[in-house]
Amino acid sequence: MAFRTLDQANLKGQRALVRVDFNVPMQDGAISDDTRLKAALPTIAKLRAGGAKVILLAHFDRPKGKRIPSMSLAPVVGPLSALIGAPAAFAEDCVGPAAETAIAAMKDGDVLLLENVRYHAGEEKNDPAFAKALAANGDLYVNDAFSAAHRAHASTEGLAHLLPAYAGEAMRRELDALELALGKPERPVIGIVGGSKVSSKLDLLSHLVTKLDKLAIGGGMANTFLFAQGWDVAASYCEKDLAETARGIIAEAGRNHCELLLPIDIVVAERMEPGAPARVRGLGELDEHERILDAGPETVKRLNSAMDTCKTLVWNGPLGVFEIPPFDAGTVAAARHAASLAKSGKLVAVAGGGDTVSALNAAGVAQDFTFVSTAGGAFLEWMEGKTLPGVQALML
Repeated sequence: MAFRTLDQANLKGQRALVRVDFNVPMQDGAISDDTRLKAALPTIAKLRAGGAKVILLAHFDRPKGKRIPSMSLAPVVGPLSALIGAPAAFAEDCVGPAAETAIAAMKDGDVLLLENVRYHAGEEKNDPAFAKALAANGDLYVNDAFSAAHRAHASTEGLAHLLPAYAGEAMRRELDALELALGKPERPVIGIVGGSKVSSKLDLLSHLVTKLDKLAIGGGMANTFLFAQGWDVAASYCEKDLAETARGIIAEAGRNHCELLLPIDIVVAERMEPGAPARVRGLGELDEHERILDAGPETVKRLNSAMDTCKTLVWNGPLGVFEIPPFDAGTVAAARHAASLAKSGKLVAVAGGGDTVSALNAAGVAQDFTFVSTAGGAFLEWMEGKTLPGVQALML
């Protein structure tokens, strides 16, 4: 993927409009997790070092074009200032007099956060007039918010056509990692897709079986595939109405020489509760009240062996109900094996999606993966092979 980066930009004295993702979790008016602020620091530092005026654009929550005080970005200013080691200013609007006055007062290297772009209905509508109002306050545009790149909004896509546009450092890392994973990967490539619903990942599964050498399916969605193959899943969560769809995906995998890895043993329990009595069962051995809640040890052993034979891994979704021990064992064991391979340089391991990130953090191995994306929806749409408007607008 050929896209413009800040290495190609003249930054001195330039007003850089930077789209960041500061849609951070808040509790009692304070940020409870500053991961997304930290992700923007390399771009902010690079712009400041180059002598640019750094003007940050972001959204928070879903005010739907209305000014809702509880959805202001003002609480971000203090934590952001602490992270960059310099005072960040704040403007009470992202366009108009408030923004213009604050920007006019900036010196080279200063940082300014503008108020929630979604206070304006034109943001989510990608309204040309609103995009022009934003562009009037900048000399160049930087998109550092891959997590919002699947939305064609004024601050993620419209602006890129009005100013010289560049990928920020976080965006660049993300795009480079995605290219390694599915763009031009070193083969063989294995995918792990988990989660509860086949219905939410139909596009993903249909696309991946045409791209991968091996695909392991876990979580609740594996139950639907087992049911489609004629196995009794007892009281397990299962989308039985999608059995024919599952059989179609199995057939498509065969046509594309993608080896499909479904569970060969399972962990079951009658209750989905912490510490509930759990048993390992073979397929078809469930009692009527038992539910499949994790991949069994033989399934994980086979998956780990498959990873040993591959050069690239892309992972989205857990293998079981990882939030509730002991049903986290399968996900943790596979994650630790993948991390060990990645750390030793034997595997390029790229993972993404909210549950996946939480599972890797719970296993204590996120830092050992080649790349872990926190982007959620954008990561999923990229895995589905869809064009992301915010990325497309940066392409050469």
